[in-house]
Amino acid sequence: MQTYKVVEKFVSINGEGQNAGKIAAFIRFAGCNLNCSFCDTKWANEEAVPCTEETAEEIVDYIKEKNVRFVTLTGGEPLLREGMAELTRALLEIEGLTIEYETNGSVSLAEMDAIRRAKNAEDRVLFTMDYKLLVSGMEEHMKKDNFAHLLPKDTVKFVVGSMEDLERMRKIIKAHELSYKCGLYVSPVFGKIEPADIVDYIIANELNEVTMQLQMHKFIWDPDKRGV
Repeated sequence: MQTYKVVEKFVSINGEGQNAGKIAAFIRFAGCNLNCSFCDTKWANEEAVPCTEETAEEIVDYIKEKNVRFVTLTGGEPLLREGMAELTRALLEIEGLTIEYETNGSVSLAEMDAIRRAKNAEDRVLFTMDYKLLVSGMEEHMKKDNFAHLLPKDTVKFVVGSMEDLERMRKIIKAHELSYKCGLYVSPVFGKIEPADIVDYIIANELNEVTMQLQMHKFIWDPDKRGV
């Protein structure tokens, strides 16, 4: 029987992206293929991290018990886990549930995109995809083919640490014509760049489709607090 390594699950609010501030259940899976310099969940990627082996049925039961209408599958990198297609199909059986994948941009979205289209669930299976810039040290791993799978309710998220990162972001948006394809969000690496500098850059470059965003949950709770 297929099981999934879950390192934590909880109900909170979405801290960022198009659904920021909305209640969601979070399922965090173990393991990641990247090692971003600013990662705030490195603990979830350690080989010895405590986790529970859960079936799709157990995860579905948890969502039903919490009576939420939004679930965020995160990590780590959730799309690295075997059986995510099976889990997605099972979650789609919950009436009215929207599923968001938080993905690091290095794993293909093709399979999940095909599933949502086959199920006529383009509005119920969403991608919030990072595009890693220079500050992360991981840009070489970005899978640009994923841009072709994005829809208006999906999101590309840029985390920036310098003006060079901002300029790279602008070029990526232009080169791949992302302005009207999906939601575009930018956030700072704290201590690397001032949020005001990001706003100034967005204005100066007339990036009207880009939303500047700070991680809401890190202002409500201690930035290192888990389970929120």
